[in-house]
Amino acid sequence: MADPSFWDDQSAAQTVINEANALKDLVEEYKALFETQEDLEVTLELVKEENDPDLEAELENDLVEFKDKLDKFELQLLLSEPYDKNNAILELHPGAGGTESQDWGSILLRMYTRWAEKHGFKVETLDYLPGDEAGIKSVTLLIKGHNAYGYLKSEKGVHRLVRISPFDSSGRRHTSFVSCEVMPELNEDIEIEVRSEDLKIDTYRSSGAGGQHVNTTDSAVRITHLPTGIVVTCQNERSQIKNRESAMKMLKAKLHQREIEEKEKEIADIRGEQKEIGWGSQIRSYVFHPYSMVKDHRTNTEVGNVQAVTDGDIDMFINAFLRSRL
Repeated sequence: MADPSFWDDQSAAQTVINEANALKDLVEEYKALFETQEDLEVTLELVKEENDPDLEAELENDLVEFKDKLDKFELQLLLSEPYDKNNAILELHPGAGGTESQDWGSILLRMYTRWAEKHGFKVETLDYLPGDEAGIKSVTLLIKGHNAYGYLKSEKGVHRLVRISPFDSSGRRHTSFVSCEVMPELNEDIEIEVRSEDLKIDTYRSSGAGGQHVNTTDSAVRITHLPTGIVVTCQNERSQIKNRESAMKMLKAKLHQREIEEKEKEIADIRGEQKEIGWGSQIRSYVFHPYSMVKDHRTNTEVGNVQAVTDGDIDMFINAFLRSRL
């Protein structure tokens, strides 16, 4: 059997390779942008000399495309905080409101899943608790990809929905809330001391969405950290051992985050403000009725196409948030 340190060395080496590849891609992208800028300058001179309407229209289109690429490149440069490059652990917890709030949770789950897929990130469901009639009671996702946490940290907070409820036979308007928590997945080289006597570990039978991940063994794992009261669960794998490993990673991420909050007293920079899941605490509102609009209350960014947003088109909100922190 291979020495356990072999796998640690392999994981560390892969991390270095991934970071090196990301830096290489960044440099190549910069070179490409610089070359495009030079080409645009040459085209501009030709437009001035020849006064060609077709060439001018082509230049305008190329400038729009160039600005879009430049904006995306700028955002990558903004992701320079310690854990921005890490994978992200994202949790959704519906507030009061029963089926209506639980359904809103499932809409947000779909939104983040689609956003991740559009960006080429891999999504793993670590824990899933279905709603009583529809939606979810809670879900935990691991979103894997370079800068996943850097982008998704903007989503921490309470998300508010206003719509005519499909579950209300009277057709009344309802307001629902879901809390989104995001934290970075920690690398193996970050040491967090967790004493076995501080842990309460329970196993139970998994019960995933739509019958997925369901088996006849007690493979799901719940770990309670007694000194802090932090609880994490994982039921993604059929193996109890793998679920325990994933749950321990989640616990260490939460404990590390807690340490930073206590030492630096800067909760908003690391975890986001902890607020009651209800009125007045939302970071973003999604209004389906009596009008159609999504508004981020931190940056005042607004968009009228609610359906596109819930289909994963949330980059305008993420980008505005990142730029607001400059």
